[in-house]
Amino acid sequence: MSGHSRHDLIVIGAGIVGAACAEAAVAAGLRVAVVESGAIGGGASAAAMGHLVAMDGDPHELALCVYSLRLWQRWAAWPESEHQRCGTLWVAREEQELEGVAARVEALAAMGVRAEAVDARGLYALEPALAAGMKGGMRVADDAVVYPPRVAWRLIEEARGAGAQLFAGARAECLVDGGVRLADGRVLHGPVLVATGVALPELLPELPMRARKGQLVITERHRPLLRHQLIEMGYAAAAHGADTASVSFNVQPRPNGQLLIGSSREYDATGMDISLPLLRRMLQRATAFVPALREVRALRSWCGFRPATADGLPYLGPVPGRRDVWVAAGHEGLGITAAPGSARLVIDALLGRTPALPLVPYLPERAMRGEA
Repeated sequence: MSGHSRHDLIVIGAGIVGAACAEAAVAAGLRVAVVESGAIGGGASAAAMGHLVAMDGDPHELALCVYSLRLWQRWAAWPESEHQRCGTLWVAREEQELEGVAARVEALAAMGVRAEAVDARGLYALEPALAAGMKGGMRVADDAVVYPPRVAWRLIEEARGAGAQLFAGARAECLVDGGVRLADGRVLHGPVLVATGVALPELLPELPMRARKGQLVITERHRPLLRHQLIEMGYAAAAHGADTASVSFNVQPRPNGQLLIGSSREYDATGMDISLPLLRRMLQRATAFVPALREVRALRSWCGFRPATADGLPYLGPVPGRRDVWVAAGHEGLGITAAPGSARLVIDALLGRTPALPLVPYLPERAMRGEA
């Protein structure tokens, strides 16, 4: 089967990042095609916690988060988002973990993010269910949680309503000069934006990407136990670390009374099967911080794959050596937070507008020079 079609932009991948790119492109007046071989909002978007977080492990990471969180306000009003502003409470088990809190609060405040240091007494006033002996932490009040797959679906529906064409169940086989060839032989013509997450190297082998497997557990509905998303203070170091397998305490209260328990990170794991030893470590970590979790029944566990670049920053922008090929991928665990900001930056650059943030730290050319 063969065919030809001309578009102003062909977005490959309809996870939340690709869906956001499609919606932003249509809003800018472009004729858009979206190619998705699986479920809209599937892959990493469906496996994620849906935490909207001002992550401050790296200045460029924080800048992207803050810009993107402002743009999220429009999506937060959609019923599909299931948006809940629960805030994030970073918890310190050891005194030395508090040493960096003042600097983190200051860095967040400089970016317009409300954050406050919390002593041990304040910590237990906020979350009485925490285990004894915690030393304090940091509260970021405006962080929130959402349900990513439905947001991606709504974004695609918005784009389609404004004229975008969806090629559902179609697999992009390879990039060709001036477009993309689908597995069924059809060729779509126009600039291409690849937003396929961990599958990126299938179309762009020159851009390194590692799949970092993660596991989550969802519980039954329970009496109110936690008010904030709770994260251990060392989470950012683990997220950026190179350990083959690691776990961190990360628990999220869902609006319906369930609890979402994470998190694990595992390189070089390829299957979708659950690693029971790692799952056991993750749950032991969670109950060490919140002992009452032992009384809550787990309903199911699942895993997904975070797309990780070497330096922890996404690839955003044009791909060197390829004509009219762009990329938005590699957000690791921040794709949900960073989706609207990433989309706006890339689409603005594609249209020749000055992006709200300098693109240089995120440009894919850094990986091709061996910098990422």
